[in-house]
Amino acid sequence: MQVAVDISLYPLDEKFIAPIKDIIDRLGQHEGVEVERNRMSTQLRGDFDVVMPVLTQEIRTTFDNVPKAVFTIKVLNNPVN
Repeated sequence: MQVAVDISLYPLDEKFIAPIKDIIDRLGQHEGVEVERNRMSTQLRGDFDVVMPVLTQEIRTTFDNVPKAVFTIKVLNNPVN
């Protein structure tokens, strides 16, 4: 099943840009995950069984490195291309 995920990261710190750039870069390194970014969020597209473990891994890495952060995530199944 194909999914589209809309994700936004809000680091609760004055230095908020570096963690955002970091997760976008990390997400883009995974095979099978298409990453498109805009000013408000980042969209991931791909197979559910590929995208969701990648998302879980990279959220965990962010939480390990950023003491206080908020993610907002929307998941759409069967996205229209």
